[in-house]
Amino acid sequence: MDNYSQRLNNIIPGGAHTYSRGDDQFPSNAPAILSKGEGAYVWSPDGKKYLDYGMGLRSVNIGYGNKEVADAVYKEVMDGNNLTRASLTELKAAELLSSIIPSAEMVKFAKHGSTVTTAAVKLARAYTGRKYIAVVAEQPFFSFDDWFIGSTVITRGVLKESSDFTIKFHYNNIESLNNLFEKYPGQIAGVIMEAATTLNPCSDTCKLVQDGCKNCSDKKSNFLVKVLELAHKNGALFILDEMITGFRWNFRGAQHFYGITPDLSTFGKAMANGFAVAALTGKKEIMSLGNVNNIGHERVFLASTTHGAEMSSLGAFIKTMEILQRDSVVEHFWDYGQKLKDGMNQIAFDLSLSDYFKLEGYPCSLNYITKNNYGQVSLDFRTLFSQELIKNGVMMPYIALCQSHGEKELEITLNAVKESLVVYKKALEDGVDKYLNGNSIKPVFRKFN
Repeated sequence: MDNYSQRLNNIIPGGAHTYSRGDDQFPSNAPAILSKGEGAYVWSPDGKKYLDYGMGLRSVNIGYGNKEVADAVYKEVMDGNNLTRASLTELKAAELLSSIIPSAEMVKFAKHGSTVTTAAVKLARAYTGRKYIAVVAEQPFFSFDDWFIGSTVITRGVLKESSDFTIKFHYNNIESLNNLFEKYPGQIAGVIMEAATTLNPCSDTCKLVQDGCKNCSDKKSNFLVKVLELAHKNGALFILDEMITGFRWNFRGAQHFYGITPDLSTFGKAMANGFAVAALTGKKEIMSLGNVNNIGHERVFLASTTHGAEMSSLGAFIKTMEILQRDSVVEHFWDYGQKLKDGMNQIAFDLSLSDYFKLEGYPCSLNYITKNNYGQVSLDFRTLFSQELIKNGVMMPYIALCQSHGEKELEITLNAVKESLVVYKKALEDGVDKYLNGNSIKPVFRKFN
């Protein structure tokens, strides 16, 4: 068989167009390249079939190759796909998103998340006249642009002057944010953060329930509410990055789930079942700074992308929203995720591995934790678990659910997990090196290869 990994790395820096797809993110037995996907499954060129939980880096939430979405895309392609002026599809898509997301008074589409998060930062600075942007230290990625990447350990090729104005606070630690406002009084333009990943922004007594915070009597203890109030108290904007949470936590976004109203929001990933759509949304007072009809006002050159309003992708977005609502897809994520969480944790318990392996987080967005003999989080054991799953026909670099994950897929997964954890237990007893083939996966954000 062709050495696809070598061919990829010879022609594409990093071997893929997103670092999360690179060789260093998968065990050595993972397929280096995929030829197609259908439903919840993917195939390698040699015909091997894998049940997938990566789902296009979380962008696919209905399933690969969905015919309804594909037909909607085809219609838009045949209608011209990218016209000289704004298209009717563009208007319909913007009005639809505004009707779904409570805070989306205006909408700007683009092709990927970095564009819209950077645009949000620009708007915050333009609106407030301030320079500093506060981000959450524990949330790894907001943009590949200098303002953010320069604040990580990967600083080569980045202008230090750009990232000097990005400052960090800690999730679920409101004092760390308050300290920034005290250190930089009147200088912070905005706070940008994800609503949650696997961490719960509510109090320890909060139950992770699907209907969110709307009926909660202790809403004020929610970390997101505290951040929003503190930001506004200090004249800064609150920007919610919903790349991961959007259309997975709740059909109307994590902001509806948690009952908050951000000044600006960014969306992407699961907007269009794998097609390239991202969006900046927010209050009209702020978003309208990007208008061209505010005669006499100084302009803000907001995101401007030739392909941002591509009709095919926006047609996919419109159809995806229809399916999500019609088929209660988000509710399915919660139901399937709970069964998966209970099943995998029960297997770990039965094998006396609960101290070394567990699933945690919201059922709609789970994460598995792997630990070594010393109780330390271990990439070696994470790689081993992923390696053994692949041997059993399941690819689970992380857990992203789609509508096509059903009872059959749950049974396949739990059987593969049981086989894999048996090997995991042996590795704890005999040493991981005896069972791990090839190199361990590595953090995406590291200074050296």
